[in-house]
Amino acid sequence: MSQKIFRKNSVIALWLLIVLSATGVGCSTTVKERQGQPAGGVAGEVTSEEGMGKYYYFDDVRVPSELNYKPNKSFVYETPGFKAGILVFSKWRLDVDSLMDFFNYQMGKDNWKAVNSFKGKESILNFSKPDKTCTIKIFEKWYGTTVVEIRVGPLGEKKM
Repeated sequence: MSQKIFRKNSVIALWLLIVLSATGVGCSTTVKERQGQPAGGVAGEVTSEEGMGKYYYFDDVRVPSELNYKPNKSFVYETPGFKAGILVFSKWRLDVDSLMDFFNYQMGKDNWKAVNSFKGKESILNFSKPDKTCTIKIFEKWYGTTVVEIRVGPLGEKKM
C-alpha cells in the first residue's frame, strides 16, 4: 500500500516539475534573445526604426522593447527648453547583464558618455552629455521581476 502511494506521489511530483520547468523556460527571456517590434500607445513615445528598442519621452535614451512602461511610477517635467524626469519599466525574468550591455551600447550610439557603473544587487549606469545627465538603475525584486529606472536631468553648473 505504501509503495502505491509513493509511486503516485512520485508521478505527481515529476509531472509538477516538468510543468514548472516548461513554464520557466517559456517565460524567461533576455534582451539579447528577443528584440520585439515597437508598439505604440504611450504619449510622448518615439518608436525606433531599427527594432532595437524604442524611445519614451527622451529622444536620446533608447529602451528595450520588451520592458513594460509603468506610467503610474514615472513622471516627466518639461519646459520649452528642457525635459527631465524618471521613467520606470519592469519585466519578469530579464537578464541584468544583457540589459547593462544594451544600455551601454545604445547610450554610446546616442552620444552619451559613460561616466561610471556599479554592479551588484543593484546595478547603476551613469552617463552624461554637455547639458544633462542620465542614471539607469537596474535591480531584481525577490519574486523575479526586473525593474529599470531611468532618470534624466540637467547637469548642474559648478560655481567657484
